[in-house]
Amino acid sequence: MVKKGEWVRIHSIVLEASARTAKLPSDTQACPLEMWTKGFLQEDAEIGDVVTVKTAANRLEKGTLIEVNPYWKHSYGKFIPELVQIDKQLRDIMFGGDK
Repeated sequence: MVKKGEWVRIHSIVLEASARTAKLPSDTQACPLEMWTKGFLQEDAEIGDVVTVKTAANRLEKGTLIEVNPYWKHSYGKFIPELVQIDKQLRDIMFGGDK
């Protein structure tokens, strides 16, 4: 059970594929327009329930509850030693060294 007031993420379909404009590329037009929104849960619920959240901008949005306490899971990848040397070379070229 996810309690009212928890910070959550919801998912909703803004436009079904059939409702999208013909001016889009065909591969884009074939997909629904989706939205993922974070906010404070407005009622107790379970993952998968359709719920309402209040966003940080105080908007109310409805969608399917997909995550509790969401956080960023991406990274810029592993360290690449060559980039340190490129940075040093670039600074030498642009600024004349360690300035």
